[in-house]
Amino acid sequence: MTTLPLTEKQKTFFTYLKGKITDTGQAPSLRQAAVDLGVSHTAVASLLHTLEQKGWLQREGRYSRTVRLLEQQQAPSPSGREIPIVGQVAAGLPLYAQQEWAGSILVDHRMYRGDNLFALRVQGDSMRDAGILNGDLAICEPRQYAENGEIVVALIEGDEATVKRFFYRGDHIELQPENTKYAVMRYGLGEVLIQGRVIGIQRGPEQMALT
Repeated sequence: MTTLPLTEKQKTFFTYLKGKITDTGQAPSLRQAAVDLGVSHTAVASLLHTLEQKGWLQREGRYSRTVRLLEQQQAPSPSGREIPIVGQVAAGLPLYAQQEWAGSILVDHRMYRGDNLFALRVQGDSMRDAGILNGDLAICEPRQYAENGEIVVALIEGDEATVKRFFYRGDHIELQPENTKYAVMRYGLGEVLIQGRVIGIQRGPEQMALT
């Protein structure tokens, strides 16, 4: 059985797990790993999930601390591509220049071919009727412009990002939800920064935690 290659960050985490299991006979708790590595609980959970996806470990149940490490021959994936999950979009910074990610996701490179792609966790159900649900990962290509009708990642007044359908109305911009429970959002031209265009959605259990 072959495994997918690890990034340097993932190799460091794998080495950490191996050392802890060797020393104590079991994997560290999510809390302990976060403290030891100086990262968030979410980052640790994401790394665990990625290593499991790539075939480097096996776990007994979603929340079990019983972890079996699998050191096998690496082989390049014929179709896999790893892209970062962005927690928040920073105003004025190109997305690909940011150093802090909230994990990563493996996608099919035959479907997602652009450069510097990123994923953003969707919060809420305002885009439900477009098939974008709460907790989904929106796969995006970086962009600083948008065409009318495109679903985009927009930064509102330098604050948090939102996923909405974009329309330019001459003297203002409309960000339209795809759920009749929500009103259309209207902003001045200088209040909205386009950060990317949504090109796909990944759905499924992404968070895996240790107790």
